[in-house]
Formats: sequence, C-alpha cells, structure tokens
Amino acid sequence: MTAPDGRPVILAACEDPGDMQRIERELRARYEADYRVVLEGSGESGLEALRRLGEAGERVALVLADQQMREMGGVEFLGRVREVHPTAKRLLLTTRTERSGGTILPQAMALGRIDFFEPKPGPPPNETFHEIVTALLEESGRPYRSRTQPAVRIVGQKRSQRSYEIRDLFERYLIPCAFYPADSEEGRNLLREAGRTPETLPVLVMQDGQVLVDPSKETIADVHAGADAIPTNDSFDLIVVGGGPAGLAAAVYASSEGLSTLVVEGEAVGGQAGTSSLIRNYLGFARGISGQKLAREAFHQASFFGANFRLMRNATGVRRSDGDLVVSLSDGTEVSGQAVIVATGASYRRLNVPELEALDGVGVFYGAATTEAPAMKGREVYVVGGANSAGQAALHLSKYASRVTLLVRGGSVAATMSDYLIREMEAAENIRVRLNTRVTGGGGAGRLEHLTLEDVSPGSTETVPAAALFVLIGAEPRTGWLPGEIERGEKGFIATGPDLTRGSQTVLRPSQDRPPLLLETSMPGVFAVGDVRYRSVKRVASAVGEGSIVIQQVHEYLGGA
Repeated sequence: MTAPDGRPVILAACEDPGDMQRIERELRARYEADYRVVLEGSGESGLEALRRLGEAGERVALVLADQQMREMGGVEFLGRVREVHPTAKRLLLTTRTERSGGTILPQAMALGRIDFFEPKPGPPPNETFHEIVTALLEESGRPYRSRTQPAVRIVGQKRSQRSYEIRDLFERYLIPCAFYPADSEEGRNLLREAGRTPETLPVLVMQDGQVLVDPSKETIADVHAGADAIPTNDSFDLIVVGGGPAGLAAAVYASSEGLSTLVVEGEAVGGQAGTSSLIRNYLGFARGISGQKLAREAFHQASFFGANFRLMRNATGVRRSDGDLVVSLSDGTEVSGQAVIVATGASYRRLNVPELEALDGVGVFYGAATTEAPAMKGREVYVVGGANSAGQAALHLSKYASRVTLLVRGGSVAATMSDYLIREMEAAENIRVRLNTRVTGGGGAGRLEHLTLEDVSPGSTETVPAAALFVLIGAEPRTGWLPGEIERGEKGFIATGPDLTRGSQTVLRPSQDRPPLLLETSMPGVFAVGDVRYRSVKRVASAVGEGSIVIQQVHEYLGGA
C-alpha cells in the first residue's frame, strides 16, 4: 500500500541542519512528483515515523540516513529499518572520507544492514547521488509495478502449477504481470471482458488486448516478441544453444565481431543465474545485481549487436550435414550453422519425493522463485541447498517470511558458499541453518503445508509446518539431447580440449586430423562453455569469461584451424 495520496514514501534522517537542507533539496526537486518525502532529525524520530507509516499501511520505498547522527548512528538506524519495513531500500549517507576508506561500511553492507553507502549531496549537480537513489527506487518498486502497470493480466486457479509457470516466466523476463484468481471479482470481470469462461484457464490478456488461452511457451514468446523479432532465415555462422551467462556472453562477442548468430533458449534467458535475487560478487557491480537484470541487459546487448533469438525452444539434436552443423529444435524446425556452442548449463536436481513432486508449483519450487517471495509474508519457509544460489534465495525470502530455514545435507556450508553470504545469513535474525538434514516427505491439502525432515546422523525424523519449499541442490547437465560422439566426463558434463584424453591419448574422431581446441568438444566445430562443461568453475563470472574467449576459438575453427 502507498501513501494516502498514492505515492510511496522516501524517508531521510539527519541531525545536521545544513546537511538536511541539501538532502531535502535534492529529494524534493527530483522525486516529489512520484514519492512523498518525509524528513526526520534523528534516528529515534525516524524509527517512530517508520512505525507510524507501517501502522497506516504505507509503503516505504527508500530510507536514507546520515552516518554521523549522535543519538543513533546511521548503520544502527538502517539495520533496524527492516524490523518495520523489510522491503525498503536503505542508503547510508557518509562524508567523503568515510566513503573512501575503512572496513566498517563494507562490512555493514556485507552483513545486510545497509544496501549501499554514498557521500551526502553537496552543491549541485549531484548526479552520482541521484544515480544511486534512482537505482534503489527502481529495485524497490519492481514487485509493485506488476500490480499497478501490468503488461500482462493473467486469470487462473490460485493453486495451479500452470498458472505459476506462466507467472514465473514473465517475472524472469522482468515483464510486469498481474494475477487474478478466477473466483475473485477482478478475475470474473476480466474473463467476461475477454469473452472467456472459467473452464478455459489460464487466460492471458496482453497489453494490446490480445487474448491467449492456456498458451504454450512458444506462443507466449512469439506473441510478446512480435513478428519482426522472429528470425526468418535458418542458416547462421554460429548457433549458441543456451541463453545463460555463458551463452549470452558468446552471443555478444560473436555478433559484435560480425558473425551471424542465433541463440536458442528453452526457458528464460539467464539460466540458473537468472533466478538469483542478488549476485554480489560479480565484477563491476558494487551493490550487486539481480540475475534477472543481468540477463535482461545481456539479452538486449546481444540483440543490439544483431544476434537473433529463438526463445522457448529446446535443442533436440545436432548432426553434421554437407559440412554444416544442423540443430533440431523442439518445435520441429531445424537451423544450421558453421559452428555450434553448447551453453545449456545445468538444472537443479529433483528431490524425487513423490508427495512433494505432486506439489511442484503449489508450494514446492525448484529455483529461487522470486515470483512467490512476496506471498511468503509472515510465513515459515524452507530452502534446500548449500551453495550460493541457496544462500541468495534464503536472504531474499527473509525480507518477507517470518522465518527461513536453510536445509543442508552436509556438515558445513563453508566449502560451497561464499563467505559474504554466510556472514550475511548469520546476521539475519530470521534465518537459521540446519546441517546434516534432508527432506524425506511432506504434503498438504492441495498445497504444501508440512515437511518431513530427517537428521542424517542419528536418522531421526520430525514433521514441521511449512508454507513453501525452495529447492536449489546440485547440478545435472542438460546434455541428454547431444549425440553419443560428443564425449562426456563425470556425471555427464561435456569434456573439452585437454580433458578429451583416454590415458595419454587424445580422443579423436575419424573426421578429426587435429587435437581439439581448448573449449572444443570431440565433435569438430561444436564447443562447450559454462556450467555444462566438465570441470568448469560454477560461477557467473567464469561462465561469462568462457563465453567470451570461446569466440576466438570459433574464429580459429572457421579459419581452418
């Protein structure tokens, strides 16, 4: 809910009158048309104002605080903001000296007490200050735009896996969509306007008025992209299979260097990284960046350079024909290229618990499921996994849920999770970690209501209430569609370059007269990058690195290497 006049709130707390005057000038001049600006002269009065705003049901988008407040320092004040407004963004205002040195402020950010820190505004212009403020406001308002400015309106059953899949798809593309249960007044009205009945769900009403009834993923992708965005040719210099960080990086560098490029992606661009609520250790983003936003920017960047996309299509096979490589797609079509890059990544492993598999999408979610996070307000949820993606999901959910429990099968997360995530989870009061624990059962009446947990060591079990379970465990490479002539390593990951050895001999196919290039597979002209590659480093930065350097090897191959 927003302020009585329809505007969300920006609150600033500062004791120094001169500093407050400059802060007020900058905030009112830039943001008052869309936000109500509230000013408080201390941390204590700021907290009291925030409590009143919460009691009134008003949404606080951003809180700014001067680090130099005497009664209550800015870090302490902002750390307590989450108690009353957990989704509000928090910006610490510092002096120039504080901004450039020391470890206290980076630690406060790493521990989740603030979202960022920036020097207080001085004489105008203060564009760097506004760049930070605008970015934080954009992030804060993103979940609410689906309600106020939806590009797609969806009517469906509240507890429907299909409705969840469609909503999650739009969320991953950062396309605002509003969901209306079919038995709600809004849902009934929308169905009547669209000329549809509750027997034909889900129903999608697009921004241009077009109505889609239980559409396939391919139809959604084509309708939203528009006819002009669908490639008309079927022959390219390079085909990239997979639109995660590695595949998108390859598309950017290939298309920018003049190679006609097609990217084939079966789900949403971004891969597993696209489901991460916040990637904090990616070079160049001091505040961190959401996986969705990183994927969207990379997608647009590749498109600007001329890369083509076939979205919501899976590759089902690759073969050589008349010197070209032909890739078969799940819609029955084929495309050909002189070279192919496999960047299909890996998917989260399933729990394989029958009663929980039946609740997939209605309480049990594979991936971070950022779409569902706001619905977890005041509820108890569980996350399974011990790597960075699980830690990021737990932190994101902690902004909404009353308690988040991370379930880890091993005895520690130190070897699998980044230190900054461990420290931030330890600092969060509503996150707990249960080690040596696995999920063995659960259920509910049409939706997840409870879980059965087993303590691995003594083998004892207990049943706990649970509103949702988010599963982010392990990785299984998406390689089942590849021909047998492409060598695999351990667990099915694709072997490339130096790993293509048996004993001391390089594996060569009859058609090969040379050793494979560093990222080339045992099938000449087919390369593998990112998480799908055997012995790859499972990090976004390394996937992007492989996706960029492989293009040089593609050039070598095309040049007759």
